[in-house]
Amino acid sequence: MAEKKESLLGGFKAFLMRGNVIDLAVAVVVGAAFTNIVNSVVKGVINPVVGAFGTKDLESYSSCLKSPCKMVDGEMQGIQIQWGLVLSAVLSFLITAAVVYFLMVLPMAKILAKRAAHDKAKEGVQETMEISELEVLKEIRDHLVAQGGPPSGPGAGTGRGPGSGGGTGPGGTGAHSTF
Repeated sequence: MAEKKESLLGGFKAFLMRGNVIDLAVAVVVGAAFTNIVNSVVKGVINPVVGAFGTKDLESYSSCLKSPCKMVDGEMQGIQIQWGLVLSAVLSFLITAAVVYFLMVLPMAKILAKRAAHDKAKEGVQETMEISELEVLKEIRDHLVAQGGPPSGPGAGTGRGPGSGGGTGPGGTGAHSTF
């Protein structure tokens, strides 16, 4: 039982220490802080701009579905639709999405595209170098063959040395005698 308990705790510890869990936790914390900034921008800048054309608080826009919409003893009479709250939430979402796209997604996509182009160019250069080396070796081989260089292959000699028949013997002609 103790081994199973240790393995469960070990597995849980390994799960928590994996990179993606820590990255996710950091993203949630940063996202919460970013949400506060966006909400402040909507309430401090967007709502007053919209308020220049109507009320100062965008969230106070509402319509009454069933009349009369009035407060009686702290309770709303009628059915009120608070579309200003929805509009404020939509604006917050659009601002958040725009900031994330233009400040995070778009630059990261450009960086990744540059990296991919660089890697592709690097791969092309490496392939060209390999082809160039092969071509140089082929040219050297062809040049040696054209010069009448030694035949290649196992057991091929230079044609010089004892018994090769290429030297000048006692006959002086360099030819073999047939006696």
